[in-house]
Amino acid sequence: MKTPTLLENISTVYKRMSHAAMRAGRDPEEVKLIAVTKTVGVEQIREAMDAGLRIFGENRVQEAKAKIEELARLSTANFRLPTMEWHLIGHLQRNKAKYAVQLFDLIHSVDSVELAREISKHSEKIGKVQRVLVEVKLSPEETKHGVDRRNLMPVLAEVASMKYLLLRGLMAIPPFSENPEDARRYFKALRELRDAAQDCGIPLPELSMGMSGDFEVAIEEGATMVRVGTAIFGERK
Repeated sequence: MKTPTLLENISTVYKRMSHAAMRAGRDPEEVKLIAVTKTVGVEQIREAMDAGLRIFGENRVQEAKAKIEELARLSTANFRLPTMEWHLIGHLQRNKAKYAVQLFDLIHSVDSVELAREISKHSEKIGKVQRVLVEVKLSPEETKHGVDRRNLMPVLAEVASMKYLLLRGLMAIPPFSENPEDARRYFKALRELRDAAQDCGIPLPELSMGMSGDFEVAIEEGATMVRVGTAIFGERK
């Protein structure tokens, strides 16, 4: 059986996204595809760019830095790379906040007021207003990061008040399951938390939720960003 090309994979993902949005009565244009490039090389990223992708997500600051710098070197006077967005979707340690601010357009994984303050401090130093999402911990798994939902509202209020941060929404990662339907209740919970925050006057237009195994369910429950790696690039090596 022939292995699908990268372009075919991207086309399939977009079709699945569109169908999920339409099932929920949503405009497919409301949902952004973030191509997760963890362990993916620069050549494949270039190929994905040629196929029309513009938003890329990385889990680690150092890995992203190497790729962003290499891609910048490929951009010359005769060959300009298209404008890309880089999103940090993995856990961010406070000692890496300085570099994250320099590299990323959006940080999905703000999981404490202390981290938000560190990001804001470094944003102020370079005159940048950093777009961020607050990560919410929806399950008791020790390996999951995020703000406990019971403490979410004061954290959101604090982050929203920071001059050099622009709070754009929420992010969550449900427990792994082979059955995408198992994630539905977590996605619904995140949407309800977002709605409650908005009712209290904190606008949160973005919901980053859903990965390769469950992004259709996430879209049905209101995701505006889905983080897809394996379904585009294949299994990680």
